[in-house]
Amino acid sequence: RVLTMGRDLDDVDRSILYLLQEDARGTSAKAMSDTIGVSASTIRNRIDQLEDDGIIRGYHPEIDYEAANIPLQVTFIISAPPTELQDYSEQIRGIQGVIDVREMLTGQRNIHVHVVGTDTNEITQITDAIHDTGAKIESSEVMRQRHVQPFNHFFLQGTEDMDARDDAVDKDDNSATE
Repeated sequence: RVLTMGRDLDDVDRSILYLLQEDARGTSAKAMSDTIGVSASTIRNRIDQLEDDGIIRGYHPEIDYEAANIPLQVTFIISAPPTELQDYSEQIRGIQGVIDVREMLTGQRNIHVHVVGTDTNEITQITDAIHDTGAKIESSEVMRQRHVQPFNHFFLQGTEDMDARDDAVDKDDNSATE
């Protein structure tokens, strides 16, 4: 995958992305238009354009694996030769139980792999399959909790949430004026 320059986003685009990150399934174009202050057709057109431009690449459920009786979540930190990073990444993505693979831009520990399993036997099978690719597992961590939030560069137009993009001191913090 080649890094390419994206396009600039305006306040409407950022507000749409913010609301979709908060609740993509439960947010209608009408509700978004009421919140953002533009028409529902503008919202639909902007979402279409964000999808066409590859900014929105999909809508995915957030799965609680523990509630689905898949209680173990492990992150493996792997070292692979930089020139073979994509090959290792592709092989690892084909292993049952792997749900997320991140290729790092720099560093020796350049692949982070998130896996899920019902028990230690499944995690051991995944570990063995990763070893079979020839990649070296440097470390592993069992995840307790994952927290996701909207990226604060995507703010909600016309609200105090816009301050998240500023370097300004919080309005409730008087220490800057004392």
